[in-house]
Amino acid sequence: MIELAAEHGNMDELRRLSDGGNATATDQLIELATELDDMDELRRLADKGNTTAAEQLMELTAE
Repeated sequence: MIELAAEHGNMDELRRLSDGGNATATDQLIELATELDDMDELRRLADKGNTTAAEQLMELTAE
């Protein structure tokens, strides 16, 4: 399900799974958000304590 959601760019489904505690979905969500330059999603995850999202956010804002 996670791979399918990631392949189709289904951020809503990845977000739902991520918010439910699925670490793989969180990783896929961060990857997709980074590809799409979705700062809001990265900021939301970073605000929840995700260090990977925070690092990606810092990299994107430094560009």
